[in-house]
Amino acid sequence: MVRTEGLRKNFGGFCALDGVDMHVPKGAVYGLVGPNGAGKSTLLRHIMGIYRQDAGTVLVEGVPVFENKKVKGEMIFISDDLFYFQQADTLAMKRFYQGVYPNFNEKTFEKLREVFKNIDVKCRIRKLSKGMQKQVSFWLALCCAPKLLVLDEPVDGLDPVMRRQIWSLIEEERNKWGTTVLISSHNLRELEEVCGHVGIMHQGKIKMERSLLELQGTVTKVQAAFQQGISALPESLEVLHMSNAGRVYTMIVKGGPDKARAGLERLHPLFVDILPLSLEEIFIYEMGGADYAVQEILL
Repeated sequence: MVRTEGLRKNFGGFCALDGVDMHVPKGAVYGLVGPNGAGKSTLLRHIMGIYRQDAGTVLVEGVPVFENKKVKGEMIFISDDLFYFQQADTLAMKRFYQGVYPNFNEKTFEKLREVFKNIDVKCRIRKLSKGMQKQVSFWLALCCAPKLLVLDEPVDGLDPVMRRQIWSLIEEERNKWGTTVLISSHNLRELEEVCGHVGIMHQGKIKMERSLLELQGTVTKVQAAFQQGISALPESLEVLHMSNAGRVYTMIVKGGPDKARAGLERLHPLFVDILPLSLEEIFIYEMGGADYAVQEILL
């Protein structure tokens, strides 16, 4: 659905994108994660055709997106920095969307009134709270039946009930229309619940890109106990982090669980347990090798 190759962008002397290769499968929910300043928002704006790249390609459904009216009419972008016309209320913005997006569905708009019933459709949107403004953006976006839905920090400012409602509506949209969803967010626990594919971005590049199941197999969290502790670890184990409480050791190990278990079995442990590893933990330890480890600072 979305493909970038060798994508580069400079702002003055600053390199924002440094040869980004990205592949978002059709119909997938893809989570884009990375530290602040990694280039995530810049990448999304290239995918939406807002920025023109300095080099490389940006393709949506196999065609360039920049200044492509047809493709843009099938894409929706909800950013953290929302824009509405100064005097516009929800009904005015609905008429605007109807003029821009050929698939805008009036019946869907009316159906979603019940979901967003706390929104006064005749009140100027700029007078609404940030959370309500975000709700309006989702309300209008979901009426457009987009082939590609791009979200930048999408549920920031929403209460927990509305967050769950929004994710439910997005999943319903995906099942109904086969919508591809690309999400950039710092809320990794939330992404883990909704995403099937993940890309980790750092310093203007995609450092790693895999399905969530594959990504969870690249790093393993293991707990083991030893009668006399550990004098030395096998060379086959690449340990990213280790801590212990007495004879019980908890390790983050590079590679899959079978490799971790086999390496530790050579030390004749009392027991070895493979523990679940969250996307947040994977991100921290993968980025630890890219000067992103948590630093201990003495104050």
